Amino acid sequence: MSRFWPLSQFYFFYFASLGALVPFWSVYLKSLGFSPLQIGQLMATLALTKIVAPYLWGWIADRSGYHIRIVQLTSLLALLCFLPLLWLDRYWGVMLAMIAFSFFWNAALPQFEVVTLARLGDQKNRYSRIRLWGSLGFIVTVSLLGEMLQRIGIDALPMVLLALFLLIWLSSLPVREHRAAASDGGHILKVLKRPAVIALLLSCFLMQASHGPYYTFYSLYMEGFGYSRGSIGLLWALGVLSEVLLFWFMHRLFERRAASFWLSLALALASLRWLMMALFPDVLPLVLLAQTLHAASFGMYHASAIHLIDDFFPRHRGRGQALYAAVSFGAGGAVGSLYAGSLWESVSPMAAFLAAALAALAGWLVSLKVKEPAVTGS
Repeated sequence: MSRFWPLSQFYFFYFASLGALVPFWSVYLKSLGFSPLQIGQLMATLALTKIVAPYLWGWIADRSGYHIRIVQLTSLLALLCFLPLLWLDRYWGVMLAMIAFSFFWNAALPQFEVVTLARLGDQKNRYSRIRLWGSLGFIVTVSLLGEMLQRIGIDALPMVLLALFLLIWLSSLPVREHRAAASDGGHILKVLKRPAVIALLLSCFLMQASHGPYYTFYSLYMEGFGYSRGSIGLLWALGVLSEVLLFWFMHRLFERRAASFWLSLALALASLRWLMMALFPDVLPLVLLAQTLHAASFGMYHASAIHLIDDFFPRHRGRGQALYAAVSFGAGGAVGSLYAGSLWESVSPMAAFLAAALAALAGWLVSLKVKEPAVTGS
């Protein structure tokens, strides 16, 4: 595993930044005086840029064959574009700065996934053992930051994020380019027309849309039921710890059943998770159980989706991973943030999580149409 340490290190810092951004950025935005609807709109920009940026940079990477150079460039530009958020506090200024930095930040990870899978070669089942370091980075950040922000105040969050973005860029520099043959750019539409691919992308969209209330408002939701910021940080950490344990054993699950089976199971368990969060946020044992289901709603889901995308797009891996990011974390995440903000303000927090449960249930039904390609190739 030591030869894969540069890959693990990047995942650690990238998801450490996510551990600071996702649980606490909405709390920081609230401290600036923004309404729930405005917070939902601002958080949606993180997902909206993921619709465009990954595919654009994926196309460049596929045509050039230089994936890690794209990662290094976009990581540096994300760092520079985040700087104005240290002092901006007006809605449109924050909006524009978030669009700028996330346009580059969101582009880096899909191309890094391509590099990782290329380095693994026929050991693709070992992906989850490398990716779990990202989950550990998330746990470390969210555990320490919750308590730290409780003590020194939420105003410190932008500086913490800036430091993490610097570490992301620095950690990308030692990774060697695993240069693939440049794609001729053709035939990708043939892949996209396959019913199984359409079902896969649609189920991924619905899964991430179902996460909207969780990623946008979970910290505020739990604060409303009397949980401290330190306790909320530990709840986030519990979810990702469950994900880490799943990643450690996921390669064995793939030996037992196909990735499409685990994708469907993840969606079914996600629907159960959001239902419990909607109905029992004040029942601690069920809150803890719901958080352990993050192992399924993200860990099992993501590992399965990554495998399936790599199988369906063997000649267009950069754009395949970019499409996965754009459709799920991008479009799905944006829709999730927007409906979460709207329902939160106009109906109730419970309604937002009930809508999430319905979205995941719909994704489960669609995922039943996903089958592995009989013959790889595009």
